[in-house]
Amino acid sequence: MSAPPAEALRAESIVKRFGSITALNGVSLTLAPGEMLGILGDNGAGKSTLIKIITGYHQQTAGKLFVRGQEVALRSVDHARELGIECVYQDLALINSLSIYHNMFLNREPLLRGPFRLLNHREMRRRAREALDDIGVDIRSVDEEVARLSGGQRQAVAVARAVYSNAKILLLDEPLAAMGAREAGLIIDLIERLRKRGDISLIMIAHNYAQVLEICDRVMMMQHGEVTFTGRAKETPVPELLDIVRREYRLRREREAAGNS
Repeated sequence: MSAPPAEALRAESIVKRFGSITALNGVSLTLAPGEMLGILGDNGAGKSTLIKIITGYHQQTAGKLFVRGQEVALRSVDHARELGIECVYQDLALINSLSIYHNMFLNREPLLRGPFRLLNHREMRRRAREALDDIGVDIRSVDEEVARLSGGQRQAVAVARAVYSNAKILLLDEPLAAMGAREAGLIIDLIERLRKRGDISLIMIAHNYAQVLEICDRVMMMQHGEVTFTGRAKETPVPELLDIVRREYRLRREREAAGNS
């Protein structure tokens, strides 16, 4: 009986160039099965580009990706999804005018048997309710329009959709952005439940250092397309991360001043 792979995901020396612009410069990361990795960094750090490479939206210029120990060359977002990689972006990709259950099955709706392509609404309702209950999302009715949900509830529906799609590696792009304490607490509780399942590895991209250190196993800092810090979350105080940001900022200003002299 073969042993399970030591890593759910590994990126080795990923480089991404857009013409003369280098967005990523030798970025490496590992993600263990059931682990949650937090990726921190300001706008322009390269976080979004890295996400898009892991999810198959972009192909790297150089470097390698491994999923469950196998090297892969992701051709598309659909290819990444076939391998169990899903991302919940900030915009959530939900349609406000549709119900929760319709949003859960966008572009993959089950059909009734017969000569006509009619949607199986009863089956969608049943499976949507099952998916939400499975990860502990408390929403009264799957017939509710998404427009009527709170920000936290919308985020929960988007996460439930990804999990129901058989995600094994789930990326969360700023899942707590612009949320109040109550809404953020709802999503943190949901993330904790997903971690306890043990069958999903998570990457959370965020700006809020304290939140990432609270709920992640490890943390990785990105600046100017490079990884400048990795460490265990519980062993990393917020002031240490702030010092890294300040040092990098001072070095950048010094380089710019030297270049202009």
